[in-house]
Amino acid sequence: MQAKAPTYDDKLIQHYVPTFVMLPLGVVTAENVFENKDKLEKQLKELKAAAGIDGVMVDVWWGIIEAKGPKQYDWSGYRELFLLLKELDLKIQAIMSFHQCGGNVGDNVFIPLPPWVLKVGETNPDIFYTNRGGVRNKEYLSLGVDHMPLFAGRTPVQIYGDYMKSFRESMADLFKSGLIIDIEVGLGPAGELRYPSYPETQGWVFPGIGEFQCYDKYLAADFKAAAVKAGHPEWELPDDAGEYNNTPDQTAFFRSNDGTYLAEKGKFFLTWYSTKLLLHGDDIIDEANKAFLGCKVKLAAKVSGIHWWYTDPSHAAELTAGYYNLPDRDGYRPVARMLSRHYGVLNFTCLEMRNSEQSADAKSAPQELVQMVLSDGWKEGIEVAGENALARYDANGYNQILLNARPNGVRPAKEGEKKLRMYGVTILRLTDDLMISNNFDVFKKFVRKIHADQEYCGEVSKYGHEIGALKRSKPKVRLEELLVEATKPSVAFPWDGETDMPVA
Repeated sequence: MQAKAPTYDDKLIQHYVPTFVMLPLGVVTAENVFENKDKLEKQLKELKAAAGIDGVMVDVWWGIIEAKGPKQYDWSGYRELFLLLKELDLKIQAIMSFHQCGGNVGDNVFIPLPPWVLKVGETNPDIFYTNRGGVRNKEYLSLGVDHMPLFAGRTPVQIYGDYMKSFRESMADLFKSGLIIDIEVGLGPAGELRYPSYPETQGWVFPGIGEFQCYDKYLAADFKAAAVKAGHPEWELPDDAGEYNNTPDQTAFFRSNDGTYLAEKGKFFLTWYSTKLLLHGDDIIDEANKAFLGCKVKLAAKVSGIHWWYTDPSHAAELTAGYYNLPDRDGYRPVARMLSRHYGVLNFTCLEMRNSEQSADAKSAPQELVQMVLSDGWKEGIEVAGENALARYDANGYNQILLNARPNGVRPAKEGEKKLRMYGVTILRLTDDLMISNNFDVFKKFVRKIHADQEYCGEVSKYGHEIGALKRSKPKVRLEELLVEATKPSVAFPWDGETDMPVA
C-alpha cells in the first residue's frame, strides 16, 4: 500500500524553515576514508524518518582532497559519502574547507593544510597569519598572500578556485540531480570570514579580547604602503593592543574614552584591517561564483558570532577578528553588501545563546548581535541562515533558535510589517549525544516547530525556496559604498520577546 502524501496548511507552510544537521568533522578521515558507514547510515535514517530533517552540512577538507600534491585531487571518500546521502534523499550543504581542522572550540579531529602547502611555510613562515609577538598560526593562509604565486606557481586564490572547479566537475551528476544545494565558501579559520584572533592553541581563553593578526611581512608591507599613500609614513601597526586574554581597559588601544581605536591612526588601521578581510572574501567568493556558474546552488559565507565585549564601547573582540563594528559604525552590513553582489547567503552563528546565560564580566550580548547581523542581511536583500555555536540539547537553546529563525513568529503580519524568516538553520552537530533518547525527543520537537508544525516538505516551491541557476556576480561594490554608506548605523528589525512555537 502506497504511503499517503502529506498535506500542508497553506498558511503555516510559508513559515517552514529547512533544517540541516552538521556531520562529524572526521566523517571522511584524514586518510580520505569514509569510515563508520553503517553507523552513520543508521543515524541518518533515524534523523530523516523520525525527525524529518531536510539535509546535512559537511566539511570538504582541502587538507584531505589535495594532500598528495598540487592539482592531485582525490574525491573518492566524499563521493562514497555523497552517494549514501543521495540514497537517503538528504540534501547537502558542502563547505569548501580551506582551513585546518583542529584548534577551535569543539574540534576533536586534526586535519592540517596540505603537506605541500605547509612545506612552503617551512622556509617562508610569513604565509601564515602572525601576531605582534611573531607567533604563527597555521590554521589558514594569511590573506596577505592571496595573490602571491608562492605555491608551485599558483596563488591561494587560484588554488581555491581550481579546487572548487574540480569539485564541480567530480560531482557534476550530483549537482544535476539537485542533491548539492549550498556551497559555503571557507574564508578563514573555522571556515569563517575573520582573522584567527582568538586561538585556543596559543593560550586564548574566553572572554579574552584576542590579538590582531597582521604582522606577517606581507600584511605589514601592505599596511606601510597604505599609510605612506595616506600621507602618514610614520604610522605603524598597533603595539598597544595587548595580548589574547586582556580586557579592553588593560590596553591603551581599546581603553575607554581615549583608546587608540578612537584616534585618527587607530581608525585608519581598523579601516585597513577590516577592508582587507572584506576584499579577501569578495575575491574568493567570486572564484566560487565562476566555478559553480549555472549550477542550481546558493553560495554562502559564514560570519562568526563574536558576542563578548559587544556592550563595551570598543567592541574589542570583534575588532581583533576583523569586524570594525562600533556603536556609531556598522561592521557587518559591508559584509552583507559584499555578499549581495554574489547572490550570497550570510550564515551566522550563536543562534542559541541568550544574554542571561553569559557571565557579566564578558559584557556579552549575543541576542542583540544576532538581531543586528541578520537585520543587516535582510536590509541588503540577501538570504540569511544560521547555526548554533555550541552543542545544546535543551528546550531553552532550541527556543532561542526558533525565535531567531522567525523573529515575528507565524502570526499574521501587522500593517506595514516585514515578515522575517531565515533561509535555513543548521544544527551543530551529529553526535552520539544528539541521538540519546531524551535529547533526540527534544530535537524531534524542535524540527517539527521550525517546520511550522508541518511534516517534512520536499517540495521547496511550497515555501518559496526554489533555487535557480547561479548567475554571474554583479560588478564589484565601490569601496566608498562599502566603507561609508554601508557602515552607517541603523535600527535592527524588531524581534518578538519569545517564539510563538516553542518546543516546550
